[in-house]
Amino acid sequence: MVSQEQRRRQLAREKFLRQQQRRTAARRKTHTRNAIVASVLGVVVVGSVVSYATGVFKNDDKKANAGAEVTPTPSAPSQAPDPCEKAPDGKVKQLSWKKEPALTIDKSADYTMKMATTCGDIDIALKASAAPHTVNSFDFLAGKGYFDHTKCHRLTTDGIYVLQCGDPQGTGAGGPGYTIPDENLKDKSLKGNVYPAGTVAMANQYNPQTQKGRNTGGSQFFLVYQDSQLPPDYTPFGTMSEAGMKVLKKIAAAGAQPADPQTGNTAPNATVVIDKATITKS
Repeated sequence: MVSQEQRRRQLAREKFLRQQQRRTAARRKTHTRNAIVASVLGVVVVGSVVSYATGVFKNDDKKANAGAEVTPTPSAPSQAPDPCEKAPDGKVKQLSWKKEPALTIDKSADYTMKMATTCGDIDIALKASAAPHTVNSFDFLAGKGYFDHTKCHRLTTDGIYVLQCGDPQGTGAGGPGYTIPDENLKDKSLKGNVYPAGTVAMANQYNPQTQKGRNTGGSQFFLVYQDSQLPPDYTPFGTMSEAGMKVLKKIAAAGAQPADPQTGNTAPNATVVIDKATITKS
């Protein structure tokens, strides 16, 4: 027969075990949350810069960041069917330059970028006066056919809500070979550390913990389909039209695939391919 003292000790051990289990579960939950914040947007810029792996936006360029770890982005798979069409025949151009193109745009003019995609057209009003280097770079790259036939390789569906495009490799490791400066980080639309739905902004390598990685934009950019909590560290250089937002939301509604074990990318279920990108001045 179990004595009262033995029973008391048994209950104490059980209570201790329950406490340990709760603490372990809490630590696991905290680790998962931190992993999402640190890696849900492993947005990439290519250039001769060093990777800062702890930033919200992370560069996976294999040449510039050999050995950098990529934490997979948690994302619930969606059963929604692919809402987009098959991409037409065509190959991505393998283009690279050593330095940023000369500034040739008219900063006082209005520029619009049209992305004809397999999911529909996305029109973007560009902010030439506020982000001239960025708009000038996109004007240069689009004129060279740099974005044509490229895939939008990443869709985030948890915490931050964006579609990431602009990598000719379609892996998160591509770029034009040069970098451009950060611009327009005090844009009036960025209130309360939120990038509002409809914003088009640049990827970069900035790490707020070390405060290193400024001015590392390349060709990759992200389209915000739902208000997303982010510090104002990523150049906002355009705003999508209402019609473009409908296309983007259709892509988002199809969900994302599980994280790729090699790249950490959560590719959209939709086959989002930029058939052609053109920029017009008005």
